[in-house]
Amino acid sequence: MSSPVLTTLMLHRIFVAGGHSYFGRHGLGSASHPIREVDAAECVAGCGLRGDRFFAYKPDYKGQVTLFSREVFADMVQALHLGDASPAALRRNLLVEGTDLNELIGRQFELQGVLLEGTEECRPCYWMDEAFAPGTEAWLRGRGGLRCRILTDGWLRTQT
Repeated sequence: MSSPVLTTLMLHRIFVAGGHSYFGRHGLGSASHPIREVDAAECVAGCGLRGDRFFAYKPDYKGQVTLFSREVFADMVQALHLGDASPAALRRNLLVEGTDLNELIGRQFELQGVLLEGTEECRPCYWMDEAFAPGTEAWLRGRGGLRCRILTDGWLRTQT
């Protein structure tokens, strides 16, 4: 196996939620499970972020942690005239800056000493149009973020 990809990702914000507001709720309407912002999160290999709704969801789950690009968020807010939208509404765990996340699909990389494996794009779904505004799902296609497996234990902390 080759060495992990070196990235210059900066971690700006961390989000976790205790329940699913959208996932698995097709035809049921959204639920109210608030997402909360934290300064640090414990990564558990093979399980996810302790305290998050996908923690130990199922063995070898491809979305143990999700990343979203701060640059893409800024472009989306401007393009869709979203004003003071919060990245928390994306329901992705980590808001990062510094690389094209799609380039990490199928690759291992380190973030603050935690080894992650990019598994696939975190594809946007129709719920994005409810969470933000009509047209959000279409705008995010191909830039919806990154789903990852956590390969080593460790802690992630926001950086200023």
